[in-house]
Amino acid sequence: MTSIKEQAAISRLLSFLQDWDNAGTVARSHILNNFIETNQGKTAPELEQEFSQGASLFLVRLTTWLRLTYMTGSCLDKLLRSIGVFLSAVSSNHYLIEFLEVGGVLTLLEILALEKIKEEGKKESIRLLQVIANSGRKYKELICESYGVRSIAEFLAKSKSEETQEEVQVLLDSLVHGNPKYQNQVYKGLIALLPCASPKAQQLSLQTLRTAQSIVRTTHPSIVDNVLKVLSTMHLEVQYEAIELIKDLVNYDVCPALLKGLVALLIPSFKETSKLQPKILNDTSALQLTAHLPVFLQQAAAAKAIGILAHRNRSLAEEMLHLRVVHSLLAAMGNTDHSNSQRQASLTLKCFVQLFPVVEEHVRKSMGEELYKLFFSNAGDLYMKIDSIQADILAANKVNVTKALYLSDLSHSNVSFYFGHRNQDPVAYNTHFQKEDVEGKE
Repeated sequence: MTSIKEQAAISRLLSFLQDWDNAGTVARSHILNNFIETNQGKTAPELEQEFSQGASLFLVRLTTWLRLTYMTGSCLDKLLRSIGVFLSAVSSNHYLIEFLEVGGVLTLLEILALEKIKEEGKKESIRLLQVIANSGRKYKELICESYGVRSIAEFLAKSKSEETQEEVQVLLDSLVHGNPKYQNQVYKGLIALLPCASPKAQQLSLQTLRTAQSIVRTTHPSIVDNVLKVLSTMHLEVQYEAIELIKDLVNYDVCPALLKGLVALLIPSFKETSKLQPKILNDTSALQLTAHLPVFLQQAAAAKAIGILAHRNRSLAEEMLHLRVVHSLLAAMGNTDHSNSQRQASLTLKCFVQLFPVVEEHVRKSMGEELYKLFFSNAGDLYMKIDSIQADILAANKVNVTKALYLSDLSHSNVSFYFGHRNQDPVAYNTHFQKEDVEGKE
């Protein structure tokens, strides 16, 4: 037989559940507020004691109401917080299983895709997914098997709240750790986020990609193009994260493609730079637009990234010399349409001049003694001191340090990276430069 005290507790529970069953939306909202305030932070045994060993009876009512009303968003944030009280409680594994058995994960993921639901409700949905993911590997796999990575990534790209986006980053970071079966799926999802229109989403994706890359170890071929495209951003915090990722990626097999891509960005194609040409010719006010032409922002960021890599690693600097980086940096210094490109290229070129005497020799010869002195004394301010003729000379330079490097045998690194093995036939190698010179003249 149950004691009088136990009977009273059971009576209170039944009365509470009856009040919930008979309540409308407003009354249920008040019940949820009181429940959250009273029980937040309690352990599972404490919740059972509070509900006379019948806490699951209230949880099942919450999950049922969630499935019935989540599309309308009625009291959604309070309802999800109340479910979170159960799922985040210590020793709450049985509550978690009960929630998952009724399709809890799919419901939470569907909430993220519904446009009419407020941001607060979606943020609570992300927090519940965090709780589920942090409960163990099999729960992370369940989220991924439910097409969770795609839903979460799409929400990150579309969300307008930076606070919510940061919660999504925490979730993605959790999914990439301790999840060997699906860590590649998360990694590819992060790469797919890079072209999105949200600067905050780009920044957070780049940060998480650095972690994911160290876990996955292998690289996806699309990462190079996607990271290089991000360099066209106007947002310095995004550019910073992109360069940090580039510093990591040079340690992987994509290093040759990455260096080649960075050097190529120093000389934008005619197709890109001519996009604003009609506006510039017809409207003097349109000249201001060139300061933000993405291809020039990309050019400046590439020059900055090359300088950072060269300063950190001499062997990378040598490899870039064989990609004619000196010629490309000089050309970027002649870009009078974008002063930051000139400045970054000048600072990076000075780094190469200080590292390699042969570069100093060629740069001095190309610039002339007077301009070279200006450059070496204050590379960062050179763009303010050169005239249009000097800029044209820089832009049209024919510097080819690579040929001198081969002939003088300066580099001890393996340059098969771009031109084939170092010990190839010198006649064939010189023929390559003769052909290149002819193409340049044409």
